[in-house]
Amino acid sequence: MAATPAEVRAAVTKAVSFYHSKAAAHGGYVYRYSADFALREAEGIPAPDTIWIQPPGTPAVGMAMLDAYEATKDAKCLAAAVEAAHAVSRTQLASGGWDYAGHFDEKNRAAQLYRRDSDGKLVERKKVPEGEGGWHAWKRHQNKNNYSTFDDDVSQAATRLLVRVDHALGGKDGEIKEAAEFALSAIMATQYPAGGWSANWDSWPSAPPPVAMYPIKTGSYPADWPRKWPKDFTGCYVLNDNTHATLMSTLLLAWQLRGDAKCLNAAKRGGDFLITAQMPGSQPAWAQQYDADMHPAWSRAFEPSAICGRESQSAMWALLKLASATGDKRYLAPLPRALAYLRKSLLPDGRIARYYELQTNKPLYFERGEGGKGFVLTYSDTKASSNYGWKWDSELETLGAFWQKIERSEPVIFPRVEKERWASPPTEADIATILKEQKNDGSWPVTDEERGWMRDASGKKTKPAGGVIYSLDFVQNVKALTTWLKAR
Repeated sequence: MAATPAEVRAAVTKAVSFYHSKAAAHGGYVYRYSADFALREAEGIPAPDTIWIQPPGTPAVGMAMLDAYEATKDAKCLAAAVEAAHAVSRTQLASGGWDYAGHFDEKNRAAQLYRRDSDGKLVERKKVPEGEGGWHAWKRHQNKNNYSTFDDDVSQAATRLLVRVDHALGGKDGEIKEAAEFALSAIMATQYPAGGWSANWDSWPSAPPPVAMYPIKTGSYPADWPRKWPKDFTGCYVLNDNTHATLMSTLLLAWQLRGDAKCLNAAKRGGDFLITAQMPGSQPAWAQQYDADMHPAWSRAFEPSAICGRESQSAMWALLKLASATGDKRYLAPLPRALAYLRKSLLPDGRIARYYELQTNKPLYFERGEGGKGFVLTYSDTKASSNYGWKWDSELETLGAFWQKIERSEPVIFPRVEKERWASPPTEADIATILKEQKNDGSWPVTDEERGWMRDASGKKTKPAGGVIYSLDFVQNVKALTTWLKAR
């Protein structure tokens, strides 16, 4: 029997009530918990008063709670989302963004340049680090207590939560409103003249990166590139892990909810960058990162100068969303060539390689070096190291379909990209499974062999008796349930 709206609403509110009452610390969350909440885990073992900003941490959980409020109008769901937004605003750094984690214990808070105290009051400081923006400034690494990052959607997700909660509250919470505005200002101030972004910064960018150091150029091939990691992070423009795409999405959201033309203009400049960064010739797609001359560049020891399948797909999604939101079809121009090239480059199993060698277009992989140390570049995936996603599901057919719809000015509803457990929109079978798996207390514990393990405070692997509760599962399940409700 199909689920009823009343059953789904009850499941949503029960899930939010459980997670908020049991998992929250200072309004924030980490990645996973033992069912008795004696253990907490994220990237490592967080202290009791540490929350996680990197998704699926606090911003992701908070936005799922806001989804729940929008679908059910339950005030308790909104209150939980507001608490998550306060946890985020109180871990915002003087540089304008966020580090991967946020701290509420006295010792760690004192060691960071947070803008607010743990009660939300702005901290008066005689001086905070500020200066000209740009990769040359970040490379000095002078202000480790003021480290903000766009890596892995950290500062972007935090900003989106603040923007969305501020909108839901009608701007009535001054702390959340101001923190959102400051974060958006940092995103725009760190944008390069060409429209791209670096992954990190540690000073308030009182002046944008100078065009004299970062001239606007088109993507091009270097005369040669090192086959071994040069141990030098030269890639000042970063698309890695969808960084550029999530920045554009954040700016578009701010424009749509706040009507701020500056955010729209910055999102358009991000689109302009993707147009100029598209590589020429026989590989008209995108690299993972570029240097100031717009050559594909190395990042970490397993991230070479190359054309990147995953990042190329995210670049196309970003251009499609921008074209759809603005009605400006010039942002569609890169898609036909990119789609044709990537279709020809699919692996035998139909997936897309993370890396394609410049000019030769051979898929690239990395093996562990001698003694399991370091990484060695190879053309074979036979012994590819397990630390990285070398192959990704192709989204090319869906991208092509959306390109044609937007080209014809047809309305579109964008799907989720990069697979989640549930389809979008979720099917009746998806909803039935989510309801069946939910426990009476509103939780979704996991006990299987793959995901039913955690590490205790000493780092030892253990299997909690009642299972493991994941923030990712909470977020995906609540998103699916609320999507189903909103459709009705």
